[in-house]
Amino acid sequence: MLYWLTEFSDGGDFFNLFRYITFRAGMAFATALIFGFVFGRPLIDLLRRKQGKGQPIRDDGPQTHFAKAGTPTMGGLLILSALMVSTILWARLDSPYVWIVVLVTLSFGLIGFADDYAKVTKQNTNGVSGRVRMIAGLVIAALASYAAAQWHPDALRGQLALPLFKDALINLSLFYVPFGMFVIVGAANAVNLTDGLDGLAIMPVMIAGVTLGIIAYVVGNANFSEYLGVHFVAGTGELLVFCAALLGGGLGFLWYNAPPAAVFMGDTGSLALGGALGAIAVCTKHEIVLAIVGGLFVVEALSVIIQVLYYKRTGKRVFLMAPIHHHFEKKGWAEPQIVIRFWIISLILAMIGLATLKVR
Repeated sequence: MLYWLTEFSDGGDFFNLFRYITFRAGMAFATALIFGFVFGRPLIDLLRRKQGKGQPIRDDGPQTHFAKAGTPTMGGLLILSALMVSTILWARLDSPYVWIVVLVTLSFGLIGFADDYAKVTKQNTNGVSGRVRMIAGLVIAALASYAAAQWHPDALRGQLALPLFKDALINLSLFYVPFGMFVIVGAANAVNLTDGLDGLAIMPVMIAGVTLGIIAYVVGNANFSEYLGVHFVAGTGELLVFCAALLGGGLGFLWYNAPPAAVFMGDTGSLALGGALGAIAVCTKHEIVLAIVGGLFVVEALSVIIQVLYYKRTGKRVFLMAPIHHHFEKKGWAEPQIVIRFWIISLILAMIGLATLKVR
């Protein structure tokens, strides 16, 4: 919104700074971070008063989790509030890609909020039915994927770009929208499954978000995209502002979510942030790179799928408990040990994902 101040610029004054995406991204980060610090504690106190007993704890989960009883959930509201305020202030609102990602984020956040609200009010872990959440998510993802495809350049519309190969495109045609749906809904649910330990999900989300923000900036810059041999998608550079706001809001939340957590992200945050990552990947034509950058989320989701399928077939379990972070808890790893090691893995995967920009 503040981009309009450039109208007062003669090209050599302070207002000219607002033309630069990097400047506005930096300000978006600072705004979201300050927002998180200022409103974090009041929001947590409000959630604690309204929720009473806090988030219900699974009876079949690790025994150490029962000590967390009474911790409020829906902390994702803090991240989303900081993210939305900061993005609206500092991003160019004439960018269709910004609106696609914002609306996906808010829509998945509403799904998560409804699920969290049902769990808290019923005081059990059964929230909104999985079928309802899945159908709602697929509808949102379908609309977002279709909109993104319409704004993509003609040469890229309906195409799947492959990392490492400069000119390789797979024409998905009418199947591109279903593919985009799979990416967005898959990312949302994978992040949701990862959110099981204090601080476990938010740091990998921030790492993936910053990585995708850099990719969006490169893809949206004609000079950089030509030099690196990636497909140019005009307008996606503004998503760097969104990703910077995500980093700031995420750090503000992590201040309160660091072990022992004063608040949980809840589905309100995990579904919203996962959906955002998926939408950014679709907009920038880096859907496959998301699977690399967000490899930790992929592994968490696969561990659940493998566990369920194998148990139905044999009656036995592959993991002591799924998602896989609970497997390591059952093996005796301390929670901070699991969290920090998973953070390290996320950072390594992000570096590999960024390397695909240069290796062509």
